[in-house]
Amino acid sequence: MNVDKLLIELEKKHSGESEYLQAVGEVLESIEDIYNQNPQFESAAIIERLIEPDRVLTFKVAWVDDQGQAHVNIGYRVQFNNAIGPYKGGLRFHPSVNLSILKFLGFEQTFKNSLTTLPMGGAKGGSDFNPKGKSNAEIMRFCQAYMLELWKIIGPDTDIPAGDIGVGGKEIGYMYGIYKKLSSEHNGVLTGKGRNWGGSLIRPEATGFGTVFFAEEMLKTKNESFKGKIVNVSGFGNVAWGAIKKATELGARVMTISGPDGYIYDPDGISGEKIDYLMELRASNQDIAKPYSYEFPDAQFHEGKRPWEAKCDIALPCATQNELDETDAKMLVQNGCICISEGANMPSTPEAIEIFLENKILYGPGKAANAGGVSTSGLEQTQNAMKLSWTAEEVEEKLNLIMKNIHESCVKYGKEPDGYVNYMKGANIAGFMKVANAMLDQGVI
Repeated sequence: MNVDKLLIELEKKHSGESEYLQAVGEVLESIEDIYNQNPQFESAAIIERLIEPDRVLTFKVAWVDDQGQAHVNIGYRVQFNNAIGPYKGGLRFHPSVNLSILKFLGFEQTFKNSLTTLPMGGAKGGSDFNPKGKSNAEIMRFCQAYMLELWKIIGPDTDIPAGDIGVGGKEIGYMYGIYKKLSSEHNGVLTGKGRNWGGSLIRPEATGFGTVFFAEEMLKTKNESFKGKIVNVSGFGNVAWGAIKKATELGARVMTISGPDGYIYDPDGISGEKIDYLMELRASNQDIAKPYSYEFPDAQFHEGKRPWEAKCDIALPCATQNELDETDAKMLVQNGCICISEGANMPSTPEAIEIFLENKILYGPGKAANAGGVSTSGLEQTQNAMKLSWTAEEVEEKLNLIMKNIHESCVKYGKEPDGYVNYMKGANIAGFMKVANAMLDQGVI
């Protein structure tokens, strides 16, 4: 495999899809050596088949607002790879959604799901619809219109969507309601469901929990822990909420959260009633940083800035892709940060990652560190299939074990001669090997 040649050819075919090309490039560079050591991969064109999605569905979503005005959005579902199980991946409703972002997310999801060891393939979907500022009735009508197209290609043994940015329990409920009516089946095809109709305990906070559990395993390799550490978190959704909650439980002090308007630095730490207040703001689709500073006057609001300039021991990027760049990475290193664990998908730019690796920082890439959400979705599927419900403690115990196993896989493939663990390389190789070998076993299809 010649990585440069492959990327040039891919860019010609998919010009302008920067996020997708970035994600593919990162993986190809990590797996180049092991790929070339296995000629069976080359003869079966494994990488050429793996970097292209199995199929992409695009459709219009027409809906009517509360004033009777009709609107049209674009809906997507990218089914990327199902070598190890049914397609599995979230739905994102946000104005930034486009094909490049969804292909990058579906590609990442393939490796992330492989790392969990659960039988799940990779997929992603969503729409450029913006739920912010919309009434519940408008969101319901949009979700129903979206599912009118999506339901034709999903199923519990085919493709199992979940939530993502802009898609929480409310949206999943609206989509599941219309899916159930259209299919005449109550089969649990969507995950992230409400607790009283098939959902799993701790699913909303699971991605954040998993990010902290992965960081905890990395810290143990240096005889460190969260206890007494200063933690900076970006974002304000379920992932950030879960990360703040679990890091605080483990004895850390979380100092920051962020939104589109800037970030909050709270010298007293973010915990207890402050977390409850954040959830209230998020539920009302409001910006978070500025209102938080009004409610808690000791907190400092930094308009238009990101939290990585603030001194911390551990950084947990939980917002969105490419939110942490080279300048941010240098500031984190200079300020003594010892660990970065990604709660979002690809939140660090390639230049930022290079800084972390050069400085031998504990760096957990998103496809490993944020696998807690899809892992718990897999556990939700298991509970649905078995017609039972586990306690929060049972689910958390299983999640913690999955994250420990992912960490072990990363160490196995990422440990370098000097003892430093390149978790990015380890995650990419571990995820790739399972999918590649499954593809080999199943022939060229």
